[in-house]
Amino acid sequence: MTPEPEDEEGPNEDNTSEIYNTVTSEVHHFSKEEDLDTERGAVLSRFDFVWPDQLKVPAAGQETSVSAPVPDSDGDLQVTRKKDLGTREGCVLIEHKLNCSMEQEHQNATTLDLVGEQVWRGAIFLADFLLNHPHILTDTHILELASGVGLTSIVAAMIAKKVTVTDVDRGDILHLIHRNIKRNPELIKADVEVKEIDFYNHTTIDDLADRMKDVTVILVADVIYHNQLTDAFFSTVLRLMSDPPEKTMYVAMEKRYVFTLEDMDSVAPCYEYFLQKLDWLCCQNLSRVDWTVEQNSTNFKHYFTYERTKHLVLWKIKAKLK
Repeated sequence: MTPEPEDEEGPNEDNTSEIYNTVTSEVHHFSKEEDLDTERGAVLSRFDFVWPDQLKVPAAGQETSVSAPVPDSDGDLQVTRKKDLGTREGCVLIEHKLNCSMEQEHQNATTLDLVGEQVWRGAIFLADFLLNHPHILTDTHILELASGVGLTSIVAAMIAKKVTVTDVDRGDILHLIHRNIKRNPELIKADVEVKEIDFYNHTTIDDLADRMKDVTVILVADVIYHNQLTDAFFSTVLRLMSDPPEKTMYVAMEKRYVFTLEDMDSVAPCYEYFLQKLDWLCCQNLSRVDWTVEQNSTNFKHYFTYERTKHLVLWKIKAKLK
């Protein structure tokens, strides 16, 4: 496994309210929100971005001024503010749940049943990476695992030929993804389908065999927050990447630190377990697969409006079939 590099800093619905409020949170900044369903805690947010120069802007694109992100006096990349967004401004409309975790993400306030219906920073980070590297998606079939509200897949669908958006069929999650795709028709150019993949039930993979026979890129964001789930995730990855065609997977996440008495320090145990499972993966199916694992630089341009913390990481896993 390649050693880790040094950190580089570098359409609204008819029944919705017309009142917008600015949200400044750990997860996303400067997105406008309106309540959709107070009882369910559902809101509609806009995630602003700047179209990269190499991508064609839809005819409805808005023209404003642009300012590229620059380092501050400490060498950290400054957060791109909405007023600084560029001449090719766009936005992704996302319905999601808003509960205490949006304010207390790092206080473990989120229950496991709700995590998929919220927007996590790793998903925006991965979407930003894709806008920086559109060649990864050009003329390809993209599979996203544990897609949550579908933000990253919507961005991928701006560039790719086909996108299969997946998550476990629990609660409202797959219907939520469908609604978010319908809210962004002007962005989506790909053939997009929403399907179930359950890490604990690989018959859901079998059911998609015909759909996935030409998948070459897999995307994953912020799926590592529970060791048992991490085990099931890597079992799923092994299954998917051991079958043709050859695939490359990009995994984005934010390290989440907790203070433990045992270590008398702040540690990121879920991330450490993820690294162990990466080592495990590299030892599997060696008669059939040559694995390449490396950590990518995070020093790429801001296109989305969010705070890129030093705890965000991005891993690339490639399976070359023998």
